Amino acid sequence: MVTTIETLSLGDARRLLAAAEAKAAQIEVPSNIAVVDAGGNLLAFARMDGAWLGSIDIAIHKAFTARAFDMSTEALAGMAEPGKPLFGIQNTNHDRIVIFAGGLPVKHGQTVIGAIGSSGGTVDQDAQVVEAALAAFEEERSRHGQFAEA
Repeated sequence: MVTTIETLSLGDARRLLAAAEAKAAQIEVPSNIAVVDAGGNLLAFARMDGAWLGSIDIAIHKAFTARAFDMSTEALAGMAEPGKPLFGIQNTNHDRIVIFAGGLPVKHGQTVIGAIGSSGGTVDQDAQVVEAALAAFEEERSRHGQFAEA
């Protein structure tokens, strides 16, 4: 039996990046933005002019975390506080787990098909960037059923 896995395409990733970059530019926060596929592997990445070098890995790891746990990094943070069931989870997976806002899973229906992460501003700004990208992705999908290829 062969299982088919739905995943983001490179065209999807490019559109997510473009929408995220537009939001980051609007709020004047140079950002690093990463998109991973359904397997959590890096599919596309952008470092805006002036974005911090130290945020490159954080953006990639936020996207990985959102896919690895199929939830926002912000939601995971609440479960990783002292006394909560996932306390210390950020020390697993070779330190690739990020437990603050800025990473979101990307879904098609109920299926997670990838994730996006952003780093470069405050956690609230990073969340705004990925939320805008996801909203644009969902709007385009609802209008056309899927993104056209780039």
